[in-house]
Amino acid sequence: MSTDTNCNRAGLSKLDYTGKPTTLCKGCGHDSITAGIIQAYYELGVAPHNLAKFSGIGCSSKTPTYFVDRAHGFNTVHGRMPSVATGASVANKKLTIIGVSGDGDTASIGMGQFCHLVRRNVNMVYIIENNGTYGLTKGQFSATADLGSTAKKGPANQFPTIDCCSIAIELGATFVARSFSGDRKQVIALVKAAHAHQGIALLDIISPCVTFNNQEGSTKSYSFVKEHAIPLHELGFVQFQDEITVDMKEGERKEIKLHDGSLLTLRKLDREYDPTDKMKALTAINDSRQKQELITGLLYYSDKGTDLNTLLNTVESPLWALGEKDLDPGPEALKKINASLS
Repeated sequence: MSTDTNCNRAGLSKLDYTGKPTTLCKGCGHDSITAGIIQAYYELGVAPHNLAKFSGIGCSSKTPTYFVDRAHGFNTVHGRMPSVATGASVANKKLTIIGVSGDGDTASIGMGQFCHLVRRNVNMVYIIENNGTYGLTKGQFSATADLGSTAKKGPANQFPTIDCCSIAIELGATFVARSFSGDRKQVIALVKAAHAHQGIALLDIISPCVTFNNQEGSTKSYSFVKEHAIPLHELGFVQFQDEITVDMKEGERKEIKLHDGSLLTLRKLDREYDPTDKMKALTAINDSRQKQELITGLLYYSDKGTDLNTLLNTVESPLWALGEKDLDPGPEALKKINASLS
């Protein structure tokens, strides 16, 4: 336990939520996301020993190394993070699970695994650090690069983009959000809300690559995103354990009660937007893409989903804690099972 006077509810300081020094390029948007995760988990008081971090391969998948180094961690092979995270969740439903992936790791080699993770509604936070490029292999277009977007060298991208938020909503995800790594306040609020959600919570965060995809003509450069980002609402998060008031500016507000009782407060800005309307969410995403806008915030939310552990009725105790007596149902139970199959 930290001796720092600025301790959270878990008795830990912000330093306790940091990790190893970053090896990413200076100015990388991924590091801004890491800072947001650290701040969010510190303010939430997440217990490091209950946190499990997962990633695949790519610049993005280095991120778990840079926060909460006292947590559990597993760096999987390329595109296979979803199945490993699913196994961990089923084996120990008490774990707080966060997966950090990239646009290549998710939307290319990992697309199949990503789709099944979403449709199974695994209880975890899934962050896509989306820069539209393969930074570790010298800047080829990824599957999330926009049609017509340019690279430093070679022709413009000739293929339509894969929008992970639209796919997640179509597959039944009940918490889908998009943000920009440069919007620290929004990232922190969304990470907190995603943590409180029961089921899969997808955060697609546009994170400019300062080395290979930050030039004029790129639709995921820092300047382009900064100029074209349109926040749907102002976000505020209130933990249900504490009596906290949120200082909101004048304007229409809507409170969404999350599964753990926490409140996500939305303040409408320049347009009417209802994040609980599935079809309007899909339409808004498509329209913004056609206009080359980037709408950010909570795109879709529903409290109707059933997470995988609830669906499977998994045991409360972690599987590692079960002894032989717990695992052996006895001959009578086996007879009943056999009889039900005849």
